[in-house]
Amino acid sequence: MPDPLAEYIIKPHALMEMGRRLITLDQVARALAGHGQILDVRPGRKIYQDRIAVGGKEYLLRVVVDVDRLPAEIVTIYRTSKTAKYWRKTDEGDI
Repeated sequence: MPDPLAEYIIKPHALMEMGRRLITLDQVARALAGHGQILDVRPGRKIYQDRIAVGGKEYLLRVVVDVDRLPAEIVTIYRTSKTAKYWRKTDEGDI
C-alpha cells in the first residue's frame, strides 16, 4: 500500500471544487490514506488517486497535492470516469 499523507491543508480552490463536484472529505481522506495510487507529476507535486463509486458507476478521484511544503497543500480535486486513462497497472497486477 502506498505511503499515506497525514498532514495537509485544502486550498480554497480545492474546497470550491469539492463542493461543486460533490466530493466528500471522507473520499479525499481515503485517497490520501494511500488506499489507491500515488503518481509523481513533477518534483514537489503528486496525485493521490482512488477508485470510488457514485450512483452505481465507478469513477477515479484524483487529488493534486504539492508535497514540497509543510503541511502539504491540496491544490485541486476532481473525479473522472476515465479510469483506464489514469489508473496505472503495477508489476503485481491491478490494485
